[in-house]
Amino acid sequence: MLSREIVLRTLEHSGPARVAASFPEPYWNDLIHVGYTLAGYHPEWRFVGPERQEYVDEWGNTWARVDRSSKGEVARGVLEDWDKLDTLQLPDLANPANFAQVRELCRDSSVERFRVGGLPGFPFNVARKMRRLEVFLMDILLTPDLVRELLWRIENLLAGTIVQYARAGVDAVMFAEDWGTQENLMVRPDTWRDMFKPGFVRLCQVAHEHGLKVFMHSCGKITAIIPDLIEAGIDVLQFDQPRLHGIDTLARFHGQITFWCPVDIQRTLQTCDEAIIQAEAREMIEKLGGPDGGFIAGYYSDNTSIGLDPKWQDIACRTFMQYGDYRHR
Repeated sequence: MLSREIVLRTLEHSGPARVAASFPEPYWNDLIHVGYTLAGYHPEWRFVGPERQEYVDEWGNTWARVDRSSKGEVARGVLEDWDKLDTLQLPDLANPANFAQVRELCRDSSVERFRVGGLPGFPFNVARKMRRLEVFLMDILLTPDLVRELLWRIENLLAGTIVQYARAGVDAVMFAEDWGTQENLMVRPDTWRDMFKPGFVRLCQVAHEHGLKVFMHSCGKITAIIPDLIEAGIDVLQFDQPRLHGIDTLARFHGQITFWCPVDIQRTLQTCDEAIIQAEAREMIEKLGGPDGGFIAGYYSDNTSIGLDPKWQDIACRTFMQYGDYRHR
């Protein structure tokens, strides 16, 4: 069973030969990530002071950082004044020319992995940068009509981008949209359902109508809206902190959605205890995956940022592989 079929069977809960995985070499890796390329756009960090660096993203937001290892954060959003909404220019993401490399990879018969096209987020992740997060969260309550207008414009652009990915030949689209703190959702669940869920429903529907699966990464405790995300059409939820939700809680959704997780990067890997890491890897295989599918074993790609010796994730990889070979059960 090739990688692409293993992932498809995992997502469709139809009996993969083994657990699907996204490990580095020399371990299993069943996914390949691809992305559009905006012609003429080449972002570069530049010094604007002794330590401070800035760059402007494709949306027109200015990012800043003082630590070169940091990804930075938006210092000035392109839409700091709502009066600029009518003249706001969005990047031409859905231009077919942006997908030439994606089409080339998808035509390559030697690529046997499941192909995932990257999106810049769903509308919230884009809009919150244009206004900056702390301001945008207030906007949701104070100027909801303006927020809806901005979300709608971004949603239309993303719908076109999803269609272009489908025409290029990918198997799924993926976006990152962090909705939670370590304790709860950043907005009331009813507010999320009213203002943001309709966009999720529409974009997932566009993807499914064109034969694509939808993967979502989200940090924080978004447990309250997992049923809504399933209902909206999300096929995969990628969590780096499965224990934040509770593995038994996630297991209640077995058969309805696929979870893609490493061993918990804050609560478990940080113990640097081989037995504890092995136990959690095995627990996720047993409760979230198994011969019916429903689980992708993950790997957190930036050990340095979480202060972790890679050997601890090596232990997790080997354990996932040992207990995730369903052919020998």
